This record gives sequence, structure tokens and C-alpha cells, in this order.
Amino acid sequence: MAEPTVYLNGQKAGYLAYGYNTFRVDITPFMKAGDNLLEVDLQNVEESSRWYPGAGIYRPVTLITTGNNWIDPWKTFIRTREIHDNKAIIDVTVGAGSPLDTKQGFEVELRDASGKLVGHEHASDINHNGESHLSFEISNPQLWSPESPYLYQAHIKYMQNGQLLDATTQKFGIRTVKVSKEGGFQLNGVTRKIKGVCLHHDLGPLGAAINKAALIRQIKTMKDMGCDAIRTSHNMPSQMQMDICDSLGMMVMAESFDMWVYPKCKNGYARFFNDWWYKDIEHLILANRNHLSIIMWSIGNEIPEQGGAEGRQLSEQLQEACHTLDPTRPVTQGLDHAEKSIESG
Repeated sequence: MAEPTVYLNGQKAGYLAYGYNTFRVDITPFMKAGDNLLEVDLQNVEESSRWYPGAGIYRPVTLITTGNNWIDPWKTFIRTREIHDNKAIIDVTVGAGSPLDTKQGFEVELRDASGKLVGHEHASDINHNGESHLSFEISNPQLWSPESPYLYQAHIKYMQNGQLLDATTQKFGIRTVKVSKEGGFQLNGVTRKIKGVCLHHDLGPLGAAINKAALIRQIKTMKDMGCDAIRTSHNMPSQMQMDICDSLGMMVMAESFDMWVYPKCKNGYARFFNDWWYKDIEHLILANRNHLSIIMWSIGNEIPEQGGAEGRQLSEQLQEACHTLDPTRPVTQGLDHAEKSIESG
């Protein structure tokens, strides 16, 4: 938390301006045989946030080791295109994070919660971004909702001439989101009122460090009182929190920024917005777009400049970035351009 700079063996490997965001650093070029020293330097200045941010390592950190060929989880994207006649059409994008050749491809198996195979496809047509696109039809789908948070699994294999190069498993669910003038907000084709709360990232007296048991208790308590949605006030969520919302059935509006260019506190994110907003939106969406609990992206909270010409221009740029990075098909009906929301399938 707070402008982390990552060093390996005394060499700078990466930097992030926004302490709330999910990020990753490739430390491969700085590694050596034997012991390696990993260090993180913080700039935890005063008034860097309007709310209690915590400090240090406050969310899970993972060291991922790979071979020369590996599956990039930020290129993996599973979405529900449509549900009709008791069938679901599922679009799956899988991608490699390493150099490609024509002999490589992907194999994807979709399985339900009991492990039963519901879809199996091979893909050898990898594009210049190292991605392949597949489509599945699942009969009698179990739909995800707050009342029934059913999860499937995608087992993804990266292959070359029948040899396994890498493998991963990605949880996903089947559900559609639609916003229209006539139907309002619809989940799986059914109009419903969102009964939500604004939830800060810290855990009250337990502090800012993520605690899985406390997060589970928090979500269960809110569901017991009738809540079915949260807004991650006023910053980006943790991956662990979104995993729990997926499994327990809590809809989420994932918030991005508490400020844009206009500062609300002395050392807030306004210092970085112009140079970093696109990269931070990119990290937010690529890291979280497989979380079916997320039903919408927020591009800012209580932004003072939103009513002026500059604010309109920035909001259009932020909206376009969300639509590009989460390339779901908008199914809004009867709304003006400025009012359109995106389908987050």
C-alpha cells in the first residue's frame, strides 16, 4: 500500500502509483541462481487518502513461477453471451503470456460444481496477441444469482504437439446483466431492485489487512440483513473479497477512484491521475472481469469536476476504456449515449 516500488537484488523491477490497485511485476530479468532478495519500498505520506488506507502488505501477494510457456490469467476471459431455450452460450478467451509458434494451442474443459464435463473444445488459431477465442453451448445451465451463487470451473491447458506446457483452473458463473429504460436493472432477464451498501475496504477494528474469515463474516452478515450488493467505497477491491462475493452471492459495483484531477486531500491520487488513470483502469478490469459478482464498473466517486467540460471529456475516456477492456456486448435499450451501461456477462 502507498506507491510501492519493487526491487529484486537491488534492481528496480516495478512501480505502482496507486496503492489500492491489483498489480503484477515480472521479476525474471533480475533473478540470479541461488538466493534472491525481494524488497518493497513505500512512500506512505500523510493525507494520501480521504479514508483509512492502511500501510505495508495488506492484501495477498503471490509468487508465480512458470516455464518458458505459460497461460496469462489476465488474458483469460469467460462471459455469458446469451441464455435462451434453457441453453447458455459461453464465450471463452484464453491467452499466452509467452512467445508463440504455430504448433501451440489450447484445450478447454468446462465442468459444473460436481465435476461433470459440460463442454470441451480445442483451439489452435492463436492471434497476434497470443489469444484464442472459443464458444460453448451449455444445456440446462445453473444460473448465478445472490440467491443461488452457482459456480462452474474452466480447466485450461496450453499444449504443443500433445505435450502440456501449462495448465490453470478458472472459476466462472453463468448469468446475464441488462439495463434498459423499460426493465431497469435485470439479472438473468428478471427485473430486480438492487439492495446495496457502500463498504470501505478496511475491516473496522481489525484494520486494513485482508482477513478471509472476517470478509466471509462481513458478507454473510450483510446478506442476513437483506443486502444483495455492495459498492467498493471508494477504491478498488481486493481479489479475495471478489472471490468471496462470487461464492456467497453478493453483487458488486467495483469502484476505481475517489478523485480525478481535482484534489480532495493534500497527497491524494490527483497527483497521479493524468499519467496513470488508463493503466489503473486496465489493471482493475483485467484482474477482475472474470468475477461474475461484478455487475458494473464505477469510474469515480463524488468527482467535483464531473459537471464541467473537462469532466465530461474525462468521463467519456474512462467509459470508453471500460468498454474496450471489458468487451461485453452492451444490451441497453432506449437510453441516450451518455446514460448507457455495459453488460457485464
